[in-house]
Amino acid sequence: MSLTRAWFAIPLWKRVLGGLILGMALGLFWPDGARAIRLVGELFVRLIKMLVVPVVLVTIAAGIASLGDPRRLGAIGGRAVALFALTTLVAVSVGMAVGLVIRPGAGITLAGVAAHALGPAVSPADQLLSIVPPNIFEALARGDMLAVLFTAVLLGAGTVASGEAGRPVAALLQGMSAVLLHVVRIVMEATPFGVLALIANAVAGGGLAVFVNIGWLAACVVLGSLIQMAFHAALVSGAAGRRAGAFFRGIADALVVAFSTASSSATLPVALRVAQDNLRLARPVAATVLPLGASIGKDGTAMYVGLMGQFALQALGVVPDPGMLAVMWLTGAVAAFGTAPVPSASLFMLAAMLSAVGVGPEQTALVVGLVLPFDRLLDMTRTVPSASANLTVATLVDRSQNAP
Repeated sequence: MSLTRAWFAIPLWKRVLGGLILGMALGLFWPDGARAIRLVGELFVRLIKMLVVPVVLVTIAAGIASLGDPRRLGAIGGRAVALFALTTLVAVSVGMAVGLVIRPGAGITLAGVAAHALGPAVSPADQLLSIVPPNIFEALARGDMLAVLFTAVLLGAGTVASGEAGRPVAALLQGMSAVLLHVVRIVMEATPFGVLALIANAVAGGGLAVFVNIGWLAACVVLGSLIQMAFHAALVSGAAGRRAGAFFRGIADALVVAFSTASSSATLPVALRVAQDNLRLARPVAATVLPLGASIGKDGTAMYVGLMGQFALQALGVVPDPGMLAVMWLTGAVAAFGTAPVPSASLFMLAAMLSAVGVGPEQTALVVGLVLPFDRLLDMTRTVPSASANLTVATLVDRSQNAP
């Protein structure tokens, strides 16, 4: 029992890092042993595959339903949602662009995963038709992510539009979301063992070269975060009439807390303080926009999902066409908008994006297994532009409220 307590007392990221190191050693010095535990990695992949559809469906529907009655949301909330949607779309674009230009996943060899065959090209008309499934249950069973995302958005929007009558459904969605997030936490406890098996097999087949581009990926995350925050600066100076330097000095405390905690929710109290004390935003605006942004203002996650989508395709030898990029852009934005505020939630959203363009969960899980041990630092970095977006939108809404 004491060993069990000691195991769970170690932070998950440290256990995952330990699994990574053991997997590397096993793959290098005992390749036969790596192949012997391949089943563990396959079970981990199946756990991820099992959860992707319900997590995406329920969390996105619950996130939209949590907006509440649009009549009570009011002008402040309506403007905020529109601005968050804009910054999220731009963030996905930034992540995809950085990934396409720098190509951090090019040259990676993932053992056991050949260059992914896309099959015959799908016309834009067929892609559009596939968004609306003739049978939603069949689409859920197939894991058709475009149909799942469409259904989630429709369910959430219908719940909001129903007003009082939709409250029981909203409560049910929130409860299901909470349960699923606990299931995710349980599954994530198996991550050290899954990473050990996946990395051991990857190293046994491709050597340590599989880690060469992790540094490039981290550099891309930093670059994408800086570009997105430059966009925030342009919005603040151009639309709100504030000096960007003074704005970022005023929110520095919130950005530091965002980086250290890697949590938008944990940053909220500090964000509320700097919004009123330093930025001098109206209390009703800060009290409405900032809590809303902690739930849906996920610029960092959107940028990361867009970047990781390109990283994964490059690692799998896939050259995306314009149609694929358009699908990834839309699914990435919707997925990021509804991402739950828990560690590694972006893992499931990445699977949703890649599934929408035909990449299977087995390939996605192997890419995730490669990156996950380093995800804590990447998570801290990408939380900063999310906090910046939250305060940027609050500033813009405050300006619109005071405009003549």
